Amino acid sequence: MSTKPVRANDPTSDAGVARVDMKFEIVVIPVSDVDRAKEFYGRLGWRLDADYDNGKDFRVIQFTPQGSGCSIIFGKNVTPAAPGSAQGLYLIVSDIQAARKALLDRGVEITEVFHDSAGVYAGTDEPYLFGRVRVSGPDAEHRSYRSFASFSDPDGNGWLFQEITTRLPGRIDPATTTFASANDLASAFRRAEAAHGEHEKRTGQRDANWPDWYAAYMVAEQAGGELPQ
Repeated sequence: MSTKPVRANDPTSDAGVARVDMKFEIVVIPVSDVDRAKEFYGRLGWRLDADYDNGKDFRVIQFTPQGSGCSIIFGKNVTPAAPGSAQGLYLIVSDIQAARKALLDRGVEITEVFHDSAGVYAGTDEPYLFGRVRVSGPDAEHRSYRSFASFSDPDGNGWLFQEITTRLPGRIDPATTTFASANDLASAFRRAEAAHGEHEKRTGQRDANWPDWYAAYMVAEQAGGELPQ
């Protein structure tokens, strides 16, 4: 995902055009062995939403990653794409080390956490959004969007974890604050706690109004707004 802020479309400029929400909800994954793929994605801990088989020439399976509004579908005669050709499928996480450990605990192979080499796009590593030279370890400054880990399903369809803790301005509706899971909420609390500790050091006194400070910090962080000091 890009880290460069861009000017958002102004919905008021199309005042005469009816707005129709378009919710991106399905990605079709090409696989060669449906049952093997079902076992793999089930092992990730994803929710199985459907497994329909007409008993002849069609089967469709749907999984949804935890906390995701988008699902994947694969099966028999659901796509003409070559098995393993789906690449660059991004899963956004708030704690990449925890997400990586969760997959390892489930017996899934995954790379070490890595970051980019200053945007080098020619190299021997597999390409991803920030380049083609992968430097071991998380981003040194722990910036949002800049730390990754990758894994593949049995056919070679390629997935990447991308760690995002603070969204760029305009990426989230500032009037809406949501957390995909209890783990995401807990991680946001920990970051707010650490930031609040620095706030108390600066002021030199205990802040009895810390709940409001935490809340303001967590909402601003998620919406990409200015963080309280």
